[in-house]
Order: sequence, then C-alpha cells, then structure tokens
Amino acid sequence: MQSRTARPLPRHRTISYLKVMAIKLASYNVHKCVGLDRRRRPDRVLAVMSRLHADILALQEVDFRLGPRPAALSRELSERATGLVALPYALNQHSFGWHGQTILVRRDFGITDVHRLELPGLEPRGALLAELTSDDGPFRILAAHLGLLARSRKMQFAAIRAALSRRTQMPTILIGDYNEWSSRGGSAALGPEFHTHTPGPSFPAARPVARLDRISLGFGAHLTDAGTYDSNASRVASDHLPIWANISLRPRQAF
Repeated sequence: MQSRTARPLPRHRTISYLKVMAIKLASYNVHKCVGLDRRRRPDRVLAVMSRLHADILALQEVDFRLGPRPAALSRELSERATGLVALPYALNQHSFGWHGQTILVRRDFGITDVHRLELPGLEPRGALLAELTSDDGPFRILAAHLGLLARSRKMQFAAIRAALSRRTQMPTILIGDYNEWSSRGGSAALGPEFHTHTPGPSFPAARPVARLDRISLGFGAHLTDAGTYDSNASRVASDHLPIWANISLRPRQAF
C-alpha cells in the first residue's frame, strides 16, 4: 500500500456514508519493550499486540530517546504480528516512529494524509494524524503521548483542537497515553464536540489503578464498547496495559 498526500478538502464539506462503519482501535505504551521485570523483551510486547486484533493500533515509546532515536520495537515484526501496516512517520531509517509514536492500520484502508503535529510544553511532544478512507467513507485518527505536567497537557489539547479546526471535519478519534491521573483532566480544551472516555485502569500494568490511557471522539465517532487488555502476558510485558475501543462512525448530517 502506498501513501499519498492529497490536496486539503474545503472546510464544511458534507461527507456521506454508505452505512455506519464499525472499527476496533487499540493503544499501547510499550515502554521501549522493557517489562516490569526490567527485562527488554520485544517478543512479549509483540505477543500482546497480536492478541488485540485491532483495525488500528497506536503505539507509544517504540523508539529509544537518544541519538537518532533507534527503534526499540521492530517495524517488520510489528506488522507481521498484527497483520497491519505502519504509517510513514519516521524521519530516518533507524526509528520506528516520531516522538516515539507510530500508528499501524488495516491494509485495505486508503491513506489521504499523514501529518506530524508538534505540541507545546516543557518537554518535546508530538501527535500523529492520519486521514484514512474506506469503502464506507473517510475518518481521522490522532495518536498522542501527552506531557507529564497538567498545564502542558491543556496546551497540547488546545493545539490539537486548533490544528483540527483548519482541516475538513470528519469523524475523528484521538487515542493514546494522556498521562492524566484525574478523572476530568484537561481534555475539555478539545472543545464541546469531543467526549473523552477512560476504558479502564491501565497503569501500572501489574496492579492497574490509574486511567492514563484514554480516547476522545468527535464529529460523528461514537463509542460502542471499550476496555483494557488484561492478561498474564500484558501484566509483565510493559508498565501499561493496552486499551481497546469499538467505534461506530456516523457523521452528522452536515458540517
């Protein structure tokens, strides 16, 4: 599958769907493949990823932080384990992603745009955006690994909202590690169009109590079911449990 960049569609265009589309998403902070036993075991992470059976998978901490940011997780083995294809976010041949993040998608999805979004804050952060198409219509996925400071996270949500306001509206999903311990957090800065969901406690993996990994839906994306993937393997492979969500995409009548 080849990626391509199309001209931006005009804003406020009405998008029609042949039917309601249902997809399964997952998000997993793989902690550079270092498990809670302090052993770096990519094979354990890959085994967990293979059991998620997701149509779209957002990953965090797939690269090391220093130098050219070499991959901590193999792109080729990730694609083989999941049956998905990684989108082209890496800036060099050494990295798997960008700002330690990547998105893998079902092979039959068309790619309209792939975009890197720099986020404000005291520490370097970024969000990944992909606009995809299927036989049932277009939709958008953003993946983010937000900052540790509450003030930075609010700024980052506001930056994401500003970036979306300059693009065509379509069913939109934001998923990832929000690093948010409170029940409300700063996701209100996304605006009233978005509703944030916490699928379940995901951190620390061995005895999860914090709902750090979340999903926000807007412009015709609706949650039908969600949870964490909790197994003996996932409780040791990383410091986070993966989250998953079943989403229906039904755009509003007009934008």
